[in-house]
Amino acid sequence: MKNYPESLRLYEEAKLYSPGGVHTSIRNVEPHLIFTRAEGAYVYDADGNRYIDYQAAFGPFILGHNHPYVNGKVIEALGRTDLFGVGTTDLEIELAKKITKHVPSAEQVLFCNSGSEATYHAIRLSRAITGAKKLIKFQGCYHGWHDYVARNMLSAWDKIGTRDPGSAGMMDEAIDNTLICTFNDLENVEETFRQNKGEIAALIVEPIPHNVGCILPQPGFLAGLRQLCTDYGALLIFDEVITGFRHDIGGFQKVAGVTPDLTTMGKAMANGFPIAAVAGKKRYMQRFNTQPGGDVWFAGTYNGHAVGTAASIATIEMMENEPVHEHVFRLGDRMRGGLREILDRLGIEAYVAGFGSVWTTYFMGFEPKHYADLQHNDAEFYVAYRKKLIERGIFKMPMNIKRNSIGYSHTEQDIDDTLEAMEAVLKDMKNKH
Repeated sequence: MKNYPESLRLYEEAKLYSPGGVHTSIRNVEPHLIFTRAEGAYVYDADGNRYIDYQAAFGPFILGHNHPYVNGKVIEALGRTDLFGVGTTDLEIELAKKITKHVPSAEQVLFCNSGSEATYHAIRLSRAITGAKKLIKFQGCYHGWHDYVARNMLSAWDKIGTRDPGSAGMMDEAIDNTLICTFNDLENVEETFRQNKGEIAALIVEPIPHNVGCILPQPGFLAGLRQLCTDYGALLIFDEVITGFRHDIGGFQKVAGVTPDLTTMGKAMANGFPIAAVAGKKRYMQRFNTQPGGDVWFAGTYNGHAVGTAASIATIEMMENEPVHEHVFRLGDRMRGGLREILDRLGIEAYVAGFGSVWTTYFMGFEPKHYADLQHNDAEFYVAYRKKLIERGIFKMPMNIKRNSIGYSHTEQDIDDTLEAMEAVLKDMKNKH
């Protein structure tokens, strides 16, 4: 058993000054580690333990921690600029140009600081454009912390599809104007549109629901959503905060060949630096009051800060000039293939899900198509397995149904070392189960 005396000591100190000692609720897990250093594919805790990192801060680190090219570009930018609160910077122009070049739906783009901000802006814009109030989201999908979307996320199994707000203090009107559908079920979506004809402003969807690991859209599902939104006069919003830039430089919309009206982006667009974006068709984006005469308010003191814009330019340049996606997709295939072989060899019932650089192992006997299927996953086994991997220097979030992410800094040796550790842990767990 690993010991974490310094982490435990610092955690007790953290709790004195912050409620729970963490600054995002989902970070409070066991073991509670205090991280002090990160480089490439590795993170280090206060006790000097090294881990191969697949948590990747929930996905931003597409290149790896403290990437020298990205950090260098940020340092270079801060040598001459920072934040002005007026006008436009050259970095904002350069980054906007890159995003509109690569992302199919992005005729124009605006920058903000978090994915939650981006989805908030996209939803408010949709309501202004359509004059309708209601919103469709999917059970299990996550689109940020605000009242519009903070319902029916990681619902208890008996709460699936029911009224399940994620927080105290939410406004009833916001909760009840958000309608919940089942992912991969076009009939359910169409029925919801039919029952609320003329009242739905937008449908927002993670094109791959990564909040619950990795549930792939079935053939025709995303194209079907596109058609339904067109037919019923609602905007289609792809929340690509996770999938954008991780699965393709043009986002998953480019992979799927389905173009939404609006797109939200974040995480992998800047390799760990804080920046997000909302993008879309020009005729819609012009409604924001950044355009003189626009009537949809868009503001934020830190929008377009040099740190985020420089980091994002550098990250996208790496994707343009180096085989980033080829590398992470190859390692993703190696991980999933190796893991399937191990599970088959050990006779453990499991489904290895994933796309590109992302994977997770559901301990159940079939491919999940939507959130309700995940109640068949052996959650106790899933979390215990991850905790035992941490003991062996492999860090994956020790929580149920969480995805893992591979970055450009990971090597084939890292994958092979991880597979070796996984086999040892699974063999041990099977013998004791």
